[in-house]
Amino acid sequence: MIFYNSIKDYDNPKRQYEEEVLVLDDTDEVYKLVLHNDDIHTFDFVIDCLIEICKHTLEQAEQCTMLVHYKGKCTVKTGSLDVLKPMHERLISRELTSEIV
Repeated sequence: MIFYNSIKDYDNPKRQYEEEVLVLDDTDEVYKLVLHNDDIHTFDFVIDCLIEICKHTLEQAEQCTMLVHYKGKCTVKTGSLDVLKPMHERLISRELTSEIV
């Protein structure tokens, strides 16, 4: 958000900016749910799993699936261990390879 001190600031190239910044406490731990590539599952299957399990949009799921295919792995979700562990277990139950790091 940009805040101006006066109307003259519109012409001033040195504008003042104020932003809200989310700061994580040292006690907050952020984990990553990483999906790995395999030669077994179809793109459509992986996309459907990401939409259902990780609550991705279609576009997010497609992009993650492409990254998994071409890069070998992709972080599909970040968050607390309590949030990611059930997602990891559901991906594993669908025979997808994932890990929490």
